[in-house]
Amino acid sequence: MSIAFSKYHGLGNDFILIDNRHKAEPILTSEQAVKWCDRNFGIGADGVIFLLTEANDEHRMRIFNSDGSEPEMCGNGIRCLAKFMQDLNIPTTDNKYQIQTGAGLIVPQMDIDGQVTVDMGKPFLTAAEIPTTLRDSDHKVVNVPLEVGGKTWNVTTVSMGNPHCMTFVDDVDTIPLAEVGVLFEHHPVFPKRTNTEFVEVVNRGYVKMRVWERGAGATLACGTGACATVVAGVLNDLCDRTCTVNLPGGNLKIQWSEESDHILMTGPATLVFTGSAKNDL
Repeated sequence: MSIAFSKYHGLGNDFILIDNRHKAEPILTSEQAVKWCDRNFGIGADGVIFLLTEANDEHRMRIFNSDGSEPEMCGNGIRCLAKFMQDLNIPTTDNKYQIQTGAGLIVPQMDIDGQVTVDMGKPFLTAAEIPTTLRDSDHKVVNVPLEVGGKTWNVTTVSMGNPHCMTFVDDVDTIPLAEVGVLFEHHPVFPKRTNTEFVEVVNRGYVKMRVWERGAGATLACGTGACATVVAGVLNDLCDRTCTVNLPGGNLKIQWSEESDHILMTGPATLVFTGSAKNDL
């Protein structure tokens, strides 16, 4: 059986999008999604995203990472999903979509300049919410030492519905990402594994970040990671609440409101191509 798909990317973080509204569950298994994501023998992507519709007509996003795991949410992915929905001519309310995710309701807005602004909700800050055992369950983890790969790193943890561990460094380009990222991801202090961001503060309104994503490895961009990075920067008094995060694939604008505690993320979502493929490549 052939399945229609569209491929999108958000700053190089690329996804296969499938209109799955006719079924209650994803029409690919996680094992099939791994094959679709393979860059040599499949289509190639960091993940497969499914657009589902629930009984109450609410839209839901589900995603399988390139390793077959299922994350709660994906910031670049949800911008791509919103653009996919727009291209499917799904109507909006005030140019906004309401999308249920494993991290709760997320609301992307289609901007007139072609960008997508997403209300990512509030960050979660206690150790239990991450989750991590670095501190007692009701404490924040801010600038706490953690030994990884024979080196002590000072880390700050934030959840955007999925776990993130940030460490501030002098030069992100010198980080051996593939070597150390996997050690962070599988460190025993993170019972559900973690995304890891290495952050260089250029000034209070501009930071550079490289990311190792849980279940996908090194990617060109991570939307939830960019949001978590700005939160970590504010908690460490290193950056402002409105900050541009430079990733290998480009820039995301992040705003963390002091009044509402919500985070807005603005960035692009780009259609690459459409096609069809066998469900079991």
